[in-house]
Amino acid sequence: MKRKGFVTSIALLTLVLVAGFVGVASVSADDARNGQLHIQKDCTGYKGNAGEHCTVTLSNFAKIPAGSHIFYDQAAGVPAGLLDSNIVLDAGGGNRAVGRCTLDFSTGLGLCTLSDGTGQLAGFTARVGVSYLSGNLWAWDGTYSFNPLPPR
Repeated sequence: MKRKGFVTSIALLTLVLVAGFVGVASVSADDARNGQLHIQKDCTGYKGNAGEHCTVTLSNFAKIPAGSHIFYDQAAGVPAGLLDSNIVLDAGGGNRAVGRCTLDFSTGLGLCTLSDGTGQLAGFTARVGVSYLSGNLWAWDGTYSFNPLPPR
């Protein structure tokens, strides 16, 4: 009888440990420090003037949810047919990232890089290709990572 109780205890302990490790793995997957970034944005609110923005409509990254805004600091068209602007990505709640986008309107292709941020986007970096979808919709596809914060 004692041996059966011991075996049962070991089996239960094993289940608890395995369940614990599965829980840890899922938490770390949700809080990934690097990965693929796929965003769709609607630029109905962007007419090419400084200070205007596009709105994120779809995102695979929870820290940049739908409803986030991407503000452009410089006007489009200087030089002609191009956008070359500093940007602020505002994900709400003090979570922001800064970067730069360059876009060729004749091809509908471009590149955006984000170099740091605040709140949940502190240490955030990304490099995404920009592509035109249709109407006012554009896509960002690339990678992101979080750099360690410097010591205080």
